[in-house]
Amino acid sequence: MRNKYKHHVTQYDSMFRKLVSRSTLQQRKRAIVKTLCYRLFMVLITVVVAWVFVGDLGSALNIGIVANVVKTVTYYVYERAWDHITWGLSQPN
Repeated sequence: MRNKYKHHVTQYDSMFRKLVSRSTLQQRKRAIVKTLCYRLFMVLITVVVAWVFVGDLGSALNIGIVANVVKTVTYYVYERAWDHITWGLSQPN
């Protein structure tokens, strides 16, 4: 039984090492691609929902684009505001 658990620990350790050993450039590129794909997906969802409600594809596209630009900007402002909040951060000794 011990060997069974040891195999799982070794397997997870190997997966962790692969994750940690990724280059910073790879991590940034991956994060950018994931972010862009997510935003595209959110635009599509917004456009479809808007289209259902307004019944006009042009208006739905405008709503989807404007809503997501506004959300992106407000998220950036939100993140910048949190840069000034020290709650939850460890304090250096």
